[in-house]
Amino acid sequence: MKYIIVLGDGMADEPLVGYGGKTPLQLADKPAIDNLAKMGRTGRLVTVPEDMHPGSEIANMSVLGYDVHTVFEGRGVLEAASIGVALEENDLALRCNLLTIENGNIKNHSAGHISNTEAYELIDFLNKRLGNEIIRFYPGVSYRHLLVIKGGKKQMNCTPPHDVPGKSFRSRLITAENQEAAATAKLLNYLILRSQALLADHPVNLKRKEAGKELANSIWPWSPGYKPKMPTLTELFGIEKSAVISAVDLIQGIGVYAGMDVIKVDGATGLYDTNYEGKAQAAMDALKDHDLVYLHVEASDEAGHEGDVELKTKTISYLDQRIVRFLVEETQKMDEPVTIAVLPDHPTPCATRIHNRDAVPFIIYRPGETPDAAQFYDEFEVEKGSYGLLKGDQFMKTLLGGPL
Repeated sequence: MKYIIVLGDGMADEPLVGYGGKTPLQLADKPAIDNLAKMGRTGRLVTVPEDMHPGSEIANMSVLGYDVHTVFEGRGVLEAASIGVALEENDLALRCNLLTIENGNIKNHSAGHISNTEAYELIDFLNKRLGNEIIRFYPGVSYRHLLVIKGGKKQMNCTPPHDVPGKSFRSRLITAENQEAAATAKLLNYLILRSQALLADHPVNLKRKEAGKELANSIWPWSPGYKPKMPTLTELFGIEKSAVISAVDLIQGIGVYAGMDVIKVDGATGLYDTNYEGKAQAAMDALKDHDLVYLHVEASDEAGHEGDVELKTKTISYLDQRIVRFLVEETQKMDEPVTIAVLPDHPTPCATRIHNRDAVPFIIYRPGETPDAAQFYDEFEVEKGSYGLLKGDQFMKTLLGGPL
């Protein structure tokens, strides 16, 4: 048996005012996913413990069966692994967003989904102006970058910028949890304020302003941590060979620590215009010599953060028609049976534009297995499913057919 997990990031939602009380999953045209639910078995999965922040890093690690309380060390270390930055034991790594500040408020977390080319120029500029033997900026993808502070302390309160759109940035500056981390917090806040002064009149921003685009006029460091001690999927579950496909550094970094082959696809953007067909074909190619493939699509999450119901609905339909339908058709031609799972990592409701920790709906279709009562796929229909409510590593154990 081989396995493929299709992860629609942030795909789950809440009933929407003005849309008949339906969610984007209920509004979307998704016959292939609905048919998988009808042929397979369904349930709900708690991906984020009550005492942890509902970030994609926590949720995706949880989907893959990790004890997040034990292995989680922040987003920064995952970004570092993805872009090939080797961390030393005393290196503090932080995700470093480029974002838009307007009238003292965080307007959005992505600087209008700035291009790689523009972002690289800005990060290189900041590294030359602010970097030294202690401080180092590394470019990632679009607005997602890496900041490493040698000897930094992680005991700080850092706000994820996508959680506070429209809020004052000064009220969300970094605070230390103890005296030991006070110097690090002070340094990071200095870097935020200094970046704003440096980026204000940078040629990239002047061109973006002229074009009516959002400005990348501030950095925002958050999710600090050190190099994690994380077992591979082989060590956890005996999966001999696995692969991850994603446009997002965060997910690729999880894959590196999980011992997965990271497969990059040309034209994969992390947005609604990503190369769906290329990712689907890459997944099928990977299944030839991998036991498990984790196919991650970011588009629905970004649409949720924008509060764009129509776009989020469209991204779900694209996932269905341009990835899931193809995978179902192609895996049926294989000599070896393939189990297909479909789920989000967490909800990103359009109404709030931020993640929450509500349980997410999932499908596991295993060829030859008796289906349950669910006839289609959404947040509520899966309550009829035979798997009930799973937590922690129960999803991966269920997927792989082992004891819970």
